[in-house]
Amino acid sequence: MQSKIDTLNQRRAALIAGGGPARVEKQHAAGKLTARERLALLFEPDTFQESQLFMRHRATAFGMADQVFPGEGVVTGVGLVDGRPVYAASQDFTVAGGSVGEATAAKIATVMDQALSTGDPFVFINDSGGARIQEGVDALSGYGDIFYRNVLLSGVVPQISIISGPCAGGAAYSPALTDFIIQVRHEGQMFITGPSIIQKVTGEQVTAEQLGGVESHAHYSGVIHFIAENGAHAIELTKRLLSFLPANNTLDAPFYPELRAETIGYDEVLNGIVPSDPSQAYDMHEVIRRVVDVGDFFEIQDQFAPNILIGFARIMGRSVGIVANQPMVRAGVLDIDSSSKASRFIRFCNAFNIPIVTFVDVPGFMPGVRQEYGGIIRHGAKMLFAYGAATVPKLTVIVRKAYGGAYLAMCSKSMGADRVIAWPTAEIAVMGGEGAVGLLYRREIQEAADPKAKHAALLAEYNQEFATPYQAAERGLLDDIIEPAATRAYLASALEILRAKRSLRPEKKHGLIPL
Repeated sequence: MQSKIDTLNQRRAALIAGGGPARVEKQHAAGKLTARERLALLFEPDTFQESQLFMRHRATAFGMADQVFPGEGVVTGVGLVDGRPVYAASQDFTVAGGSVGEATAAKIATVMDQALSTGDPFVFINDSGGARIQEGVDALSGYGDIFYRNVLLSGVVPQISIISGPCAGGAAYSPALTDFIIQVRHEGQMFITGPSIIQKVTGEQVTAEQLGGVESHAHYSGVIHFIAENGAHAIELTKRLLSFLPANNTLDAPFYPELRAETIGYDEVLNGIVPSDPSQAYDMHEVIRRVVDVGDFFEIQDQFAPNILIGFARIMGRSVGIVANQPMVRAGVLDIDSSSKASRFIRFCNAFNIPIVTFVDVPGFMPGVRQEYGGIIRHGAKMLFAYGAATVPKLTVIVRKAYGGAYLAMCSKSMGADRVIAWPTAEIAVMGGEGAVGLLYRREIQEAADPKAKHAALLAEYNQEFATPYQAAERGLLDDIIEPAATRAYLASALEILRAKRSLRPEKKHGLIPL
């Protein structure tokens, strides 16, 4: 028995060593952690239970009869994160560049099946050269197995991807199918077609970092959700994100009772946040931080479409999703990118039982030929669909401007909001006063003895009559008009009551969001 145990330990040690000391050192020299070091940071000590360590590819693959790939280039298993089970797959770049073969994909697919079976989150740490060419169609089929499971897990358990190395070609699609993507600066790149092929086909010259680094995806494509400065930071972001999320779609997010004890009170600062000049901007971050627990707002995609803010926070110890216009950027207008950004987040919150709190200060949808040609109608409709389809508690705070279709798209009472409150600064109308007066009274202004004075008088009359929350309140479209200082107290009380909310919808396979 002892000799067999010694053989087992030797074989296990060889597999755990991955590509060997030289390749591990090369990984470290590039400033990168190894697959196992990343998992050691993610999981609580001595809780990781590895699976299928001894998995091996079929020797029939082209030129691979004598090849040995320890662990098949990926470490899979389950461990505890803050006391909760989380499944993970961490690609090992020291083994054949982390390339994915048939057995590699089988290991990843198995751990995904296990996550689905027990209802626990799945974290995929990507650091791979792509499909293992020697295995041909078997490797491609393996990727298909992973993609298919990404879809099966979607909306059932949270899926988080960390991009810690190259992620090219079809390999980029698995992260794209997950809920959140964390990309490590200068380490991870994502693209479908690499720089060399792009140069051959289009003549464009671009580096891998310029094409698929964090700047391209954080600012322009909107593919990623968080930027990590290094591997350890990526794990920190993953843990923090998981702390806001339930294990699966049948549970509530973790509750932090110590935050429930935080004093609610009235925050007089909120009474002075909105400038008296309606054209003057202010930072919506400040409003959010003064309403949520301990001012903690975990913003998502902060560099993409910054005219809308999305992220997680807690009110009275329970997770909420925040959606808010940002007057500091393009006056908080809704455009193609901000509509898509918010819609995806709203649907995630709804899938995982996280109430949504919306702060509104929106002058409308972005006008312009490029927006129309780009499909602002279709993308704006995503907002209407996402809010209308959401059955979680929905609370809306109208801070200032709420004009036209954008007012509806930001979760108005008509779109199914459970509570809609307004500050006295709210302006709820079809359009702003300038546009409305110019449209309704153009001839009257032109024919007046003093057109400027006539315009000013009509504008003042319009604003007094329509650019207030009172007409909406009279029509029952507002539940209340409150002092800004009381916002946190109102939301906390409403969320507690709405925890028992039930929403009956027509039976159907799924709705057809305008993608």
